[in-house]
Amino acid sequence: MGQRTEDEAVVTIGNAGGAGRGATCVRASLPFLPVLLLAAAIVYDCLTPADFTAAPLFTAAPLVASFLYSLRGTVLTAAVAVLAVAAIHAGFGVMSNIDITTELMTVGTVAALAVLINVLAGRAGARLASVRHIAEAAQRAVMPQPAERVAGLDIAARYEAAQDWAAIGGDLYAVQDSPHGVRLVLGDVRGKGISAVSVVAVVIGAFREAAEQEATLGAVAQRLERALAREGGRRHDQDSAEGFTTAVLAEIPHGNALVRLVNRGHPAPLLLYEDGSLRVLEPSEPALPLGMGELGRWPERAEEAALPYGATLLFHTDGLSEARDRHGEFYDPAARLAGRTFSGPDALLRFLAEEVARHTGGRATDDLALLAVRRPHRPRS
Repeated sequence: MGQRTEDEAVVTIGNAGGAGRGATCVRASLPFLPVLLLAAAIVYDCLTPADFTAAPLFTAAPLVASFLYSLRGTVLTAAVAVLAVAAIHAGFGVMSNIDITTELMTVGTVAALAVLINVLAGRAGARLASVRHIAEAAQRAVMPQPAERVAGLDIAARYEAAQDWAAIGGDLYAVQDSPHGVRLVLGDVRGKGISAVSVVAVVIGAFREAAEQEATLGAVAQRLERALAREGGRRHDQDSAEGFTTAVLAEIPHGNALVRLVNRGHPAPLLLYEDGSLRVLEPSEPALPLGMGELGRWPERAEEAALPYGATLLFHTDGLSEARDRHGEFYDPAARLAGRTFSGPDALLRFLAEEVARHTGGRATDDLALLAVRRPHRPRS
């Protein structure tokens, strides 16, 4: 009783998304706006005396079309606007009137400008698409998508950029099978842009090497600390001097129903059980983020938690827990996920991405990285 499945969760999103449906209807009707403007202008000019003019509507139509239509559609709208003005006034027999001439020149000039705007916007859009493709390629190179199954564990990862044009930022994740078990890291680099991406590359590269070589998870964390210290010493910009990376590292030993965690100032992972119950894996002792080791020393002891069959570990960046709605309320993943069950890690991450988009109204201000690991049911003998 009280348990909800992922399908029921999707229904909840749909019922709560009236505002979202309204926004969808508005977006769907936008392509018809230039046509409606032209129709309104023609009706107005035909039904009013010759001294009245619908020039503002005729000029608005091609301008709106330049942002909504292709070049061909914009040219067609501009031509219809100019020809409609000429035809209407020819019908009234007042083509020689100086005001009508001025109106024709105004509509024609704005129509030409609308076509020019469309051409320039198309070029800018092509450049933006090229930049996005390059960024996506960089993301795949620096932070490749993990396999769906690693050493018997079901894996899913998801990256959601706050801006559509920014495909990668300072959030990171990596999964590595090693002689010591499946090891993973999820973190958030302070800062944005190229400098943050370079730190992401350093952290992931150091993690993959350390995950294979170090006997303990604490030693892996220390290798990441040293790697960030070297990076900070190599670079001399302000971001490097003041930079740090929050991260949580995990180790799931082969054949053992447990997980070991080292948390360096990162939001606590969630452990979702098969029956819908949930546990927040808060560290017993807080630790500073990676890159701030000179401010304090503490033993890097991993903490253990049971990981039974059917349970799922959820790791996330603060793009999830600090997502705000229009009232400034934070999204609470523990409260939203309690009592729910999911068919697999991918279904869980898809649900969270939809929930955050609904919660923020599509106005997320921070990137979001999610990583889910499920220990499947015990195989039947």
